[in-house]
Amino acid sequence: MTTQTTDQLRSQRCRACEGEEARLSEPQARDLLAALSGWEMDENARQIRKQWTMKDFATGMDFLRRVGDLAEQEGHHPDVHLTGYRHVAVELATHAVDGLSENDFILASKIDELPAGEKA
Repeated sequence: MTTQTTDQLRSQRCRACEGEEARLSEPQARDLLAALSGWEMDENARQIRKQWTMKDFATGMDFLRRVGDLAEQEGHHPDVHLTGYRHVAVELATHAVDGLSENDFILASKIDELPAGEKA
């Protein structure tokens, strides 16, 4: 796997994953993480996460709806959280491989294109 840019990730579509492929190694995941802004990887290289603070509850809910719509289009579904009425977090992992796949980074790059409505 070669290092990809954000634009290269965004130009791809998530592929169906039934567990035939191996999860990404930590070095592979770190290479892909470098193309993203603000995403963090857990200590076991099995999940990436990003957090936002929105202007208000309605803005947070709207953002999560758009994340959900995008996830449906891509066929790859993150865990989403809204806490404290305006704190949003999105967590990505590929359950079929018990860790990270390229799909997680593709979807993360596309989520980053969504207007977030963050608190100034």
